[in-house]
Amino acid sequence: MRLFRKIRKNLLISGKLRSYIVYAIGEILLIVIGVLIAWKINNLNELRKNRIVELKIYQSLNEELNANMILLDASIASYSKNRITIENTIDIIMAEQQEDLEINEKLDLIDVDYKPTKLHNGAINSVNTTNKFEFIESVLLKDLIAAYPNELDNFENQETKIENIIVNRLQPAIEKYISLIDILTKREFKINRIETFSVESNYDKLLKSREYQNCLVDRLLQTEIQLTNAISLRDKTQTIALNLNKELKN
Repeated sequence: MRLFRKIRKNLLISGKLRSYIVYAIGEILLIVIGVLIAWKINNLNELRKNRIVELKIYQSLNEELNANMILLDASIASYSKNRITIENTIDIIMAEQQEDLEINEKLDLIDVDYKPTKLHNGAINSVNTTNKFEFIESVLLKDLIAAYPNELDNFENQETKIENIIVNRLQPAIEKYISLIDILTKREFKINRIETFSVESNYDKLLKSREYQNCLVDRLLQTEIQLTNAISLRDKTQTIALNLNKELKN
């Protein structure tokens, strides 16, 4: 800076106004170039920091989505199996002559085993409810991520419907006609203790019970809906995961 001031002073003293103006313009351009270089370096540093944050977000989302795909695969298999079991039970009910039931058929009739699928949503909700969303550059990914929580909510709501049918309607309907000894396993209580509190089961009345039949049909319909939901949600989960992987490789 001292050198520049000395040059300006000498030019003014010498009376070379034109040279002074040219020099002044050059000095201004030099300052502008320096500012632009500093701004560019700072901008590149910000971009680098943002990219690091973006990649961490993608990694977190990718882990969560991969875990959800595993859960959805299990859910699809479970609901497919449940649908077949319920359809077989309905076939037994609709049979004109109901023969003596085999053990596996009895087990299917009183099947109330149900485990809701608890999908992960921590990372996806964190992105959608914080400033992390701003770090995502891909417009497609932003749209997919923004829509995903609604898909999870729809899936969870349908799970709740099925659980309500089984716990609050189907199980009580079964317990009206079926003994504890048939519902509970021998590993839960001593066999003689179960027999003490049990009454004879009546599968014929159970099959003819309108309440039981309605519960089965309702469960079948809701299960088919949820099976469709699970397949659709898995496809959408996989789509997001594939796009995340592309961004991670870039």
